[in-house]
Amino acid sequence: MFDTARAESLARINTVAFEGLEARRVEVQCAITPGIPAFAVVGLPDKAVSEARERVRTALSAMAIALPSKRITVNLSPADLPKEGSHFDLPIALALLAALDIIPREKVEEAMALGELSLDGSLVAVIGALPTALAAGEDGRVLYCPQGCGAEAAWVGATTVYAAPDLARLIAHLTERAPMEPARPGEVVATAHLKCLSEVRGQERAKRALEIAAAGRHHLLMVGAPGSGKSMLAARLPGILPALSAPEALETSMIHSLAGLLDDGGISRTRPFRAPHHTASMAAIVGGGRGAKPGEISLAHNGVLFLDEFPEYPRAVLETLRQPIETGDVVVARANAHVTYPCRFLLIAAANPCRCGQLYDAAQACGRAPLCGADYMGRISGPLMDRFDLRLEVPPVAYADLDLPATGERSAVVAKRIAAARAVQAARFSALGASARVNADAEGTLLDQIATPDTAGKAMLLQAAERFKLTARGYHRILRLARTIADLEGDETIGQPHIAEAVGYRLMGGAG
Repeated sequence: MFDTARAESLARINTVAFEGLEARRVEVQCAITPGIPAFAVVGLPDKAVSEARERVRTALSAMAIALPSKRITVNLSPADLPKEGSHFDLPIALALLAALDIIPREKVEEAMALGELSLDGSLVAVIGALPTALAAGEDGRVLYCPQGCGAEAAWVGATTVYAAPDLARLIAHLTERAPMEPARPGEVVATAHLKCLSEVRGQERAKRALEIAAAGRHHLLMVGAPGSGKSMLAARLPGILPALSAPEALETSMIHSLAGLLDDGGISRTRPFRAPHHTASMAAIVGGGRGAKPGEISLAHNGVLFLDEFPEYPRAVLETLRQPIETGDVVVARANAHVTYPCRFLLIAAANPCRCGQLYDAAQACGRAPLCGADYMGRISGPLMDRFDLRLEVPPVAYADLDLPATGERSAVVAKRIAAARAVQAARFSALGASARVNADAEGTLLDQIATPDTAGKAMLLQAAERFKLTARGYHRILRLARTIADLEGDETIGQPHIAEAVGYRLMGGAG
């Protein structure tokens, strides 16, 4: 016969377990039953989750809450889903307090929670507050979290978030002795000084290429001698990119939340700029390792990935970039799951022309020139090279240019042109009902609709394709590039000048 007394001793609350960006719902069940005193956590917990019982026990003891001399069992359902991380502390503590009738069960059963407990009962911020708040909003549940996660979680706006400094404050709220105000969304305003394009002396063609790349999210490869300004140019890219839109900020922040990078108390509209070293491992660049964490290409989602000394990266890492560049997402495989992360980034790669870097200077080049240049650039495979829309040789800056005052266009002026071009693209794709955001995303029928050149432009493109033996991918990339150039000029139709400039950026290093 069903025992109602035992059923009443069971308390429940909801939390999540992370599989990539997906927040899998987990029900935390706590039962207090007669038997030898014990505190067990079951349901495939990892070491951090298993240790939660000691943190919870000590935190309650610090608050003068004594556990009964009975058997306490906490089950994390579904039991076959791996549970990782310290964010299970708070839901376990709340389920236990509800089972002890210290807080109302009906309030916690309708809620979702995450947070780590200190031994004195204070709550420590954890990763993943943003995807958890989205899950709570989808389920129509209130979210309880540490104070350090409140601004981040409340930014979603789909659910009510209560962020407490410690467990005692949360108990006072749940028992209505001292109700809390809901957390307010936080947005971090970047205070770092963005470097200005006007500081770059000379290099007008390189600055033009940077503007085109930013306007349509076209991948750019710069090749030049050491000291020619490649890294300096790339460092000025964040200053000309438009701010993240609300959907883009949410996408990017979801990834950064899982990586533990949202530590400033809110969401940022600044586009990410990631510059990993060429000695970084495959897992660091692409993603993986313990917990299948996102890599640099996903952390650069909706932003910039700058790879300096491009040929120096391991061949396996470079070749792994080919598929994410094309599809905009990456699948990180591990033993019990396949995790997919988005990675639509703007790739800026920089390389020396050869190992010694002096290929263009006959007086300083090594004895193997020019063969050493072909060998060095040969580390970049043809298919990977084909994925760069813009290829640019960056010549050394003349000494005369270094003495000139910084009279070039300021980043703010260039940024306005780029923002206008992106607004044109967004309006065009919205009118066509397409999911693409920038010209680099257009392909197939959509590309035919937006990037068909006029008669003179088409004739030039066909002539270039025949003469330089362009691949089909190279042909379509020229069309996308020409579409962006026309958008920057405010032209609705792609003409011969736009095609000519686009072809000029594809010829470095051979055809294709």
